[in-house]
Amino acid sequence: MIYNFKNDYTEGVHPRILDALKQTNLEQHEGYGEDRYSREAISLLRHKIKNPSADIHFVSGGTHTNAIVIPSVLKPYESVISTFTGHINTHEAGAIEHAGHKINVVESSDGKLSCKSIQSVLDAHTDEHMVKPKLVYISNATETGTLYRKNELETLSRFCRSKGLLLYLDGARIGSALCSQDNDLTLAQLSQLVDVFYIGGTKNGAMLGEAVIIINDSLKKDFRFHLKQKGALLAKSRIFGLQFVELFKDDLFFRLAEHANAMALKLSRSIEKMGFQFLNKSATNQIFPIFKQDVINRLSKKYGFYVWENMDDQHAAIRLVTSWATKEKAIDSFIGDLETGF
Repeated sequence: MIYNFKNDYTEGVHPRILDALKQTNLEQHEGYGEDRYSREAISLLRHKIKNPSADIHFVSGGTHTNAIVIPSVLKPYESVISTFTGHINTHEAGAIEHAGHKINVVESSDGKLSCKSIQSVLDAHTDEHMVKPKLVYISNATETGTLYRKNELETLSRFCRSKGLLLYLDGARIGSALCSQDNDLTLAQLSQLVDVFYIGGTKNGAMLGEAVIIINDSLKKDFRFHLKQKGALLAKSRIFGLQFVELFKDDLFFRLAEHANAMALKLSRSIEKMGFQFLNKSATNQIFPIFKQDVINRLSKKYGFYVWENMDDQHAAIRLVTSWATKEKAIDSFIGDLETGF
């Protein structure tokens, strides 16, 4: 049987959440986010970010979230700035462009945006014959496993505000970022530096669900209309609320992310000790070791993973992703097979 390191949503749902869903299954609740559990989850999240006025909504998945949030804050002629590796640019089937908004793409060696790269886009868009860049899209952790440290996000935040730009953070793997050994940001601090972001549950123990958190008051009005129009205002949204209650009432969310990171760290340290190089330095639950093609071929017979980038004719970087449920014996097995060459 092949053990899957392709992603962090291969497993279903944390057992505690499954138990909670089962125990509350026959309870009757209001629909469309008006249920008791959704209200409790919103209260918990407001407490975690230390912002009682934040607007919080639940959406089923990351692409759906991006496809709702981004068009909701942009005028028809406005665009969004992203790195080339940004999820909205590479893995969302043109959802943002389908909604009528151009993505201004910039190259980045580490998956992160800088003030300089944002400014280059602004400099290239000078009049009404072009789109008007308005929203800056970043991910934490990024698609390449890197993360934004506090000073980096503070610098970006100040820059965006000085330029009249909105800052949106994709938090599909925000748990992994915040629980990384290299992180120096709290969830509350992060929330103060962006206009809108989301907390990803799908990739950190939930069955499905992301929590959209709107900080900027100007973006809050009528957001539920956007949800409804895009098919995201679910009748049984209690399942989102209940899951986020379980994840945050005693910080289960962070413990699950810590486990995923710990498994990735053990894997990366062992691979590094064997003398292999990496595509980049990642301290989250995605790592990108570089192997010879024959090694990749042998490993693929027992493990699932993506070939991320071809380095040359004989070498490629693969992506290995650990999750809240990754078993340590699977890590030991991979390390042992790599050491012995099978």
